[in-house]
Amino acid sequence: MTALTRLLRSIPFRLALAYMGVFILAAALIVGFVAWRANQLLTTKVIETLTAEVTGLREQFQAGGPARLTAVINERIAEPGSSLYFLSDAAGRKVAGNLSRLPPELAAGGQGGVFSYVRASDPTLRPRQAVGVPLAVPGGLTLIVGRDIEDLRRFAGTMGQVALWSVALLAVIGIGAGLLISRGVLRRIDAVSEASRTIMAGDLSGRIPRNGSGDELDRLADSLNAMLARIEELMAALREVSDNIAHDLKTPLNRLRNRAEAALRDASGPASYRDGLVKTMEEADELIKTFNSLLLIARLEGGAIAESMSPIDPASVIGDVAELYEPVAEEAGLVLLSRLQDGLTLVANRELVSQAVANLVDNAIKYSRVTVGTEGSERPQIAISLAPVDGSIEIAVADHGPGIAPQDRQRALQRFVRLEKSRSLPGSGLGLSLVAAVARLHGGSVRLEDNNPGLRVVLSLPEHGPAGALQAAWTS
Repeated sequence: MTALTRLLRSIPFRLALAYMGVFILAAALIVGFVAWRANQLLTTKVIETLTAEVTGLREQFQAGGPARLTAVINERIAEPGSSLYFLSDAAGRKVAGNLSRLPPELAAGGQGGVFSYVRASDPTLRPRQAVGVPLAVPGGLTLIVGRDIEDLRRFAGTMGQVALWSVALLAVIGIGAGLLISRGVLRRIDAVSEASRTIMAGDLSGRIPRNGSGDELDRLADSLNAMLARIEELMAALREVSDNIAHDLKTPLNRLRNRAEAALRDASGPASYRDGLVKTMEEADELIKTFNSLLLIARLEGGAIAESMSPIDPASVIGDVAELYEPVAEEAGLVLLSRLQDGLTLVANRELVSQAVANLVDNAIKYSRVTVGTEGSERPQIAISLAPVDGSIEIAVADHGPGIAPQDRQRALQRFVRLEKSRSLPGSGLGLSLVAAVARLHGGSVRLEDNNPGLRVVLSLPEHGPAGALQAAWTS
């Protein structure tokens, strides 16, 4: 298929032709109506003029007889104009007028009509068109009163030609504009197709190009690019999950097998078997906990729990979490503080918000343990805060632990990612990933900030849930 064939068969070109056809049809109807109406008005005007003149000539005849009628006709034909007259006697001989003969079209009598004549002053002897009305005059005389309409016919013909050329010009311009528009649209569609082929070939970093106009195709490109970015992020996370499963899950599985093997080799009796089974169950519980977290994250990212959202009191939810973890923090030598603003309402899933805050507090306690005893006599603090910010509810958990470097913060939100500082600590690397999944399900976000020293994690959730966040995005 050639480029011209593709262009002619493209939807934009067909739409341009359809619009052009409708426009030309409308223009032709308007021009036709105007021409018909103008011709009707001109014809009516000529008829009214002839009728008035016939009435005047009849009055002249009644006032002075044939001699007066002849004198009036001779006076009128002496003046330049479009008036035509022919007065003949009973024998058909011309008595007065500027017509050389009785028009054959009007010789049979009747109400009048169009006839042809030749001007005596025209050397070309070219026939002209006129409208005439016959009038029977007492005494056997015949009078023809007419008006030359050749100039009107030429004007009407010129207007018709102008209308035809205008329609032809509109058609040419419309086809040209359709080709240009189609070419521009096809160029952008080809760019989208090329980017799609690049992405399908395995380069997930490819994006749909924009021309910066902000039109519908640009908005579509923005949506597709956001989708592609999310797909690239998920694929990168999947690759990293595979790598981390090999590292982080292989170790507990090996440890589980070694403990079982060691228990079988130990010949000290039932006590050693029991101890080995207990440790095996502990390892199995940790694995089950990890896989449960993975299943929960998968359900969150699939939106399977989105229907269970309802208005909740976030201060009450966070207060319950703080009360649960306060003894754990106390045992770890930490102080857990809560600064919660009452009277707020949040449309969310209570259990998921509670789980996310619990993960943040658990991480803060786990990573703040390393600072216990290094800051003098004061015990490190973990602060939980709750406050409304621009239509969202922000839940922040701040600690004074080792923190996360700025270049690692985005990666820390992915599944199974464990930074070098945390390799020696227990955990599966799914805590922050679960918090990020809860944020995405609610249409919110997670930010990792410096706490100078330590880390401050901010979970921002829209007050009115994902629907409110989507509506705000469209109206902004």
